Amino acid sequence: MEALTGAIENNSVCPSLSWTQRLWGFVICFALGFVCSFIGTFFITINLALFAVLYTLGNVFSLASTGFLVGPIRQLKSMFDPTRMITTIVFLAAMALTLTAALWWQNVGLVILFVIIQWLALIWYSLSYIPYARTLVTNCAKGLV
Repeated sequence: MEALTGAIENNSVCPSLSWTQRLWGFVICFALGFVCSFIGTFFITINLALFAVLYTLGNVFSLASTGFLVGPIRQLKSMFDPTRMITTIVFLAAMALTLTAALWWQNVGLVILFVIIQWLALIWYSLSYIPYARTLVTNCAKGLV
């Protein structure tokens, strides 16, 4: 029980990992995410279900990769912080709906729509970590309209 309490206090499931090991975990997980998403795109016209699974799995790996840097508990707290909560929910829902549209509904149009939503939500989520980035993007978009 003390180990679990210590892990929670350290915001890490594996508090014994060195910074180098955490960095390697991040790089490997992020690379796996990129490779899964990249390979998945080749299956979009061949096998819709495989595309959806690989693309979504790639996003899961990429999202999990930052857990190595900050710890999974801190990451979850950050994801559900009021500034990111809606984006996080949209992102997670889009991943679930992508898989549902591909595996059960077998609807190409919906799969592509939900993948686009995943992509946009991930960008918006990532921008929330850069000071004033969301404001800048919003103002640029207003300028285009």
